[in-house]
Amino acid sequence: MQRGRACALRAGERGRRTGRGAPAMSGAAAGAERPEQQQRVRPPGPALPVSAVGQNRLLQVLIQGDPAEPSAELQRAQEQWEALEQTQAGLGGPLAAAPPPISFQEALQFFQSADLSQCRRQARVPGGAHGLAVLLRCLTGPPRLRRRLREERELVLAMANCALDDTEWVHMRILQTIYTQLTRSRLSCPRYGPHWEELGFQGADPGTDLRGTGMLGLMQMLFFLLDTQTLPLAHDIFKLSQHETQNFPFCIMSINITRMVVQALREDRLSRVCNRRREVIAVINDLYAAAFLQLYRVWKRQHKTIADSAPLLRELELSTKRKPKQLLRALQTYVSLRPRSSPSEAEEINFMGICDPHIELV
Repeated sequence: MQRGRACALRAGERGRRTGRGAPAMSGAAAGAERPEQQQRVRPPGPALPVSAVGQNRLLQVLIQGDPAEPSAELQRAQEQWEALEQTQAGLGGPLAAAPPPISFQEALQFFQSADLSQCRRQARVPGGAHGLAVLLRCLTGPPRLRRRLREERELVLAMANCALDDTEWVHMRILQTIYTQLTRSRLSCPRYGPHWEELGFQGADPGTDLRGTGMLGLMQMLFFLLDTQTLPLAHDIFKLSQHETQNFPFCIMSINITRMVVQALREDRLSRVCNRRREVIAVINDLYAAAFLQLYRVWKRQHKTIADSAPLLRELELSTKRKPKQLLRALQTYVSLRPRSSPSEAEEINFMGICDPHIELV
């Protein structure tokens, strides 16, 4: 009987290919097949991780035939297939493989060469003071940033005014890399969905949380999660953010710290350190990591909860403006005492950031 059934299946297949032996269709169905009849369920590709049970069940239903009224089993199989397609629909499109991870340096080079003229105009620092205001600034205020570093500062502020763009491949790779680094997953993820809330964004779209920090908010998060010196700290903070009672939204907290750093840069609070180190981006990345370290220590040691976040953030903002060198020293001590993560934990090693040992922070 099994042999006869197999022969019947092969004969039916030959009939469909040659047009002979096809079953007669009644009414308007006669003649050419309608488009919706031609679009059958696609077979699984070789790289699609379909479970063995689900795949076999689907194939069994399809082999048994395609009745005019789909059975409950066929409907369930199709729903499973569609759910799998939706899960696999990452930032690169339906059924796309995960976009390749991006390093901080590669992402920075993209922004250095991108047309950010509109963002630069929006982020332009107001003109300097004149007359007596200049004298008072020289006597009591922070020093001005050196002229050759102002272009680097303008780039930072332009990135802070650059919105997340779904059509820009580099933006999507940055977002995807942040997801994989936090979750330690090798799989892609959808552009929108509740999985972003689990990482500490406010909703299903991370782009809505970037007001005031723009792509700089994601860039500093990317730096924090890729540099081998800060990666262990980032994982410790993320683990604390998932605590049963001391939990907090990791990504929202990160964006708030970036906002503090941007404000300190705008007010020339970081000019002295930037002038000494002759760089801007590395300084703001280190200050971001240092502020996050300070937040983590206070939050953990004093058993803070989300109800304590507002006064704690206000205090941290004052520290980034008034005591940036003290925060940076604490970070330098932390990274010198704690072993670096292994290359298997973070493949990217040489990035912009972390206070160089030869830099004197006084």
